[in-house]
Amino acid sequence: MAESNFVDYVKIYCKSGNGGPGSAHLRREKFTALGGPDGGDGGRGGHIILQGSTNLWTLLHLKYQKHIKAGDGGPGGKQRSFGADGEDIIIEVPLGTIAKNAETGEVLFEITQNGESRILLKGGRGGLGNDHFKSATFQTPRFSQPGEAGEEGWHILELKVLADVGLVGFPSAGKSTLLSVVSAAKPKIADYPFTTLVPNLGIVGHREKHSFVMADIPGIIEGAHQGRGLGLRFLRHIERNSMLLFMVPADSKNHLKEYHILLDELEQYNPELLDKERFLTISKADMLDQDLMKEISKELKGIPHMFFSSVTGYNLQQLKDKIWKILNS
Repeated sequence: MAESNFVDYVKIYCKSGNGGPGSAHLRREKFTALGGPDGGDGGRGGHIILQGSTNLWTLLHLKYQKHIKAGDGGPGGKQRSFGADGEDIIIEVPLGTIAKNAETGEVLFEITQNGESRILLKGGRGGLGNDHFKSATFQTPRFSQPGEAGEEGWHILELKVLADVGLVGFPSAGKSTLLSVVSAAKPKIADYPFTTLVPNLGIVGHREKHSFVMADIPGIIEGAHQGRGLGLRFLRHIERNSMLLFMVPADSKNHLKEYHILLDELEQYNPELLDKERFLTISKADMLDQDLMKEISKELKGIPHMFFSSVTGYNLQQLKDKIWKILNS
């Protein structure tokens, strides 16, 4: 999908439907000139509903639909007939979508399952018909309730990509190349920073017909938690990954320092990210011989790690085995 078509943040104005008014009808028939009240209740207003869909992976379809309104409830009728409920508006969103109140920033809920439905705004209740207000001492009420007004306001929808494995590394660490080799995904690849401007997802096949989802998150730089580079725009996508695969390229000047910078950026953004399972890899290992690998391993001071090369395929199967083991531990 084109980078311009990846939308992970929209602000929309929603209004649920008003409830229909109750009826104040009095029964009038051929042989009953002064019948009692028989007004029915008004219908409820339509809800604004968010529903998860695996057919979507971006909020692009909402980018230009800023105002969304549900239908109003119908009025009650005679013979205690209920008014029709207003039409619900169902907004399909990709899995990993979070709904927030735009004014307070409060997180209302998140959609994580296919087909999961949550009411964003409830429709107003329908008014009661006059039949509800009759009594032994008040037999002919000539009034009914109006319907309740619906809810309205600005809401923010944010998408956090759902994946089993999130690739974490500086620009040009080889994340896109790895994803393109182990899956059918075709991310843009070049040897300059910020080639990847949107998260890319790929399904990685594993032994015995197993698979897991890998996400190539746009590169982090030092100061990303303060908004530098692509900064906060994509750091939130890392929150939804089951495990984090850190990638430091073989030609890094200081592998240990680079790894700790990445850890620090995640911690500054959200300390809970460091509670996730993580594993360090040294990419572009085709640039190294065995002696250099030993030197780098000494530098990493006992931190569990693995060397691999997307170009030659060195250790790729072992890397997938390691990821599968961590995901299923």
